[in-house]
Amino acid sequence: LNVLYPLKNKTSPEAQKRLAGARQFKELLKSTGTGIKAVKWDIDKELAVLIYTGGTTGKPKGVMLSQRNLVANAYQCRSWIDVDDKDRMLVVLPIFHGFGMSVCMNSGLLAGSTLILLPRFGTDDLLKAIQRYQPTIFAGVPTMYIGMLNHPQLSKYDLSSLRGCFVGAAPLPLEVKERFEKLTGSRLLEGYGLTEAVTAICCNPFNGINKSGSIGIPFADTVIAIRDLESGLQELPPGEIGELVVQGPTLMLGYYNRPEETQEALRGGWLNTGDLGYMDEDGYFYIVDRKKDLIITGGFNVYPKEVEDVLYRHPAVEEACVIGVPDDYAGEKVKAFVKLKEGATATEKELIDFCREHLTKYKVPREIELAAELPKSAIGKILKKELRQQQRIPS
Repeated sequence: LNVLYPLKNKTSPEAQKRLAGARQFKELLKSTGTGIKAVKWDIDKELAVLIYTGGTTGKPKGVMLSQRNLVANAYQCRSWIDVDDKDRMLVVLPIFHGFGMSVCMNSGLLAGSTLILLPRFGTDDLLKAIQRYQPTIFAGVPTMYIGMLNHPQLSKYDLSSLRGCFVGAAPLPLEVKERFEKLTGSRLLEGYGLTEAVTAICCNPFNGINKSGSIGIPFADTVIAIRDLESGLQELPPGEIGELVVQGPTLMLGYYNRPEETQEALRGGWLNTGDLGYMDEDGYFYIVDRKKDLIITGGFNVYPKEVEDVLYRHPAVEEACVIGVPDDYAGEKVKAFVKLKEGATATEKELIDFCREHLTKYKVPREIELAAELPKSAIGKILKKELRQQQRIPS
């Protein structure tokens, strides 16, 4: 089935070429469907979609997902908050991305929900859509919630229709969660996922304890464990930091044309995520940071997320990103990139002094660079890869 794009001149050679062999969707809806032959295939092994990872820390890789992967994750997402045909889901995330495709499109279509599509993210358009269409569910990335919170006219918009808001794809600053829930009265539920498992694999429960700073508990049929960093084989007890490994029905078939990397990622039937975290006594999981993003300065481990969370607490900071940069003495030093709120002022020294008040000495940024904008992916994820490239640091 070819997609028909709006064409200004339908008689042009280009238009005729694109329309050749295409059928109008409204005509297909009227047809009886006779003459269509069923195709037999293995839904567990047949490739359904090829999605490329965001490449926020390195080169993008093609993730091969099966029919079973997609269906299983759609059911998991739908059942997590009992999405049904009465819900209206605001879709801003691009549906070529796993988050937008599965959480927003597939689960919404499976439930028969109304999908409100915005072509791209813009804070003004987002708030106007909530005001006009009164969605009940919204899923986004942290930068979208930060944008709403810092909108100068936020108070004039009614956000009370939202019964559930979800955030993923990047760590959610605690300050952002607390401010958004207080301002809107809705529950902001942080979850976790990765393209290698379609998208979301765990989340804070909608009808249950919503722990701030936690990515929640695993979805149905999904098992998450914390393994040691040295051998990758020993399961660690609650409270100890290690690598998250995952089993479940949504694990990818592998990376496209990358057998060695596939073998490395899928070891012993487990997906090795590359994310560092721990589990508490209640079975809730927490992400500390990406394994590749860990900063080792003077022999001490620094997790960028901890430093970023402190920077977000400063009243002048809108966005923050922390990386490690080479240092002749300590091996690496902590450097932060900060975007200030519109109209706000703060110097590098003021921000460093603020960090000193809330962080151990070795975790305090040695350098802070103020930026008009921070580089982002198509879904609004801050790209540490580009910041490293600006510093001429290999990703």
